Amino acid sequence: MKRFLTILFSSLFILSCTNIENNKNENVIKLQTELDSIKKIITENQNSSKTQIATFLTFQKENAEQAMNFYIKLFNNSKIINIKRWEKGAPGKEGTIMHATFSLNDKLFMCSDSPAIHDWGFTPAVSNFVECKDEQQLNKLFSKLSENGKVMMPLNNYGFSTKFGFVEDQFGVSWQLNLK
Repeated sequence: MKRFLTILFSSLFILSCTNIENNKNENVIKLQTELDSIKKIITENQNSSKTQIATFLTFQKENAEQAMNFYIKLFNNSKIINIKRWEKGAPGKEGTIMHATFSLNDKLFMCSDSPAIHDWGFTPAVSNFVECKDEQQLNKLFSKLSENGKVMMPLNNYGFSTKFGFVEDQFGVSWQLNLK
């Protein structure tokens, strides 16, 4: 009987340890799954809560689309992301841009054709600064952006860079073009 009880208790102990080990493995898997889910939620919240800053261009001459197309042809890695147009009966002229999103060399921009004509327009005090990779790119951008626009500072060495130019394009948007 003593031997039977010893075998019984030993068997129960082994069985108990096996159950504990199985439960431990199940719990580890459950905890890892839960941890992975929490990490995913935190990552999604961090990504959605980041403040995105984009340049927004308000056009008042119904030429937002023309300007946007001009810019995306001028800069590499550029594309139209989304366009929402004014519909018939809306405050803006039908077919013009209510809101568009585009990127210029992977930098986010937005634009619209404003139905209201404001007392203000674009100002050179706020401009797009472009760091050019070489002199060829600088000359091309300067030439294209100043065409039918206004040269505010011709290409030159002003002491703070190798070559620099400041232009207002045909749409009234200002550009500082720099070569280190």
